Amino acid sequence: MISPLRMIYLALAMWGAVHPMWWFVRHMRETGTGLSGLIDAWYVNASTTGLTWDLTIAAIALCLWIIAEVSVRRNWAALVAIPATFGIGVSCGLPLYLFLRTRPV
Repeated sequence: MISPLRMIYLALAMWGAVHPMWWFVRHMRETGTGLSGLIDAWYVNASTTGLTWDLTIAAIALCLWIIAEVSVRRNWAALVAIPATFGIGVSCGLPLYLFLRTRPV
């Protein structure tokens, strides 16, 4: 049985995968620029550039933490949170890792 905390982590991972992606797809449809236009929008002003760097640094720190813990805990399945972090975002990768990390051993 999944604990309530693990269910919350899983729900946050799903929300973190779907909700930001909805906005990204909406932007790409409205501008017609595709992925390159989306990436350009991340650097359109100082505010978005700062946010982009903030999330990039958080993603790198999360991945280092995942690698360090996986090497000790041998929870190899938790490595799936790394591509989720860089392919979807920290809003998915972090709760996904917490969900995978808190599984019963």
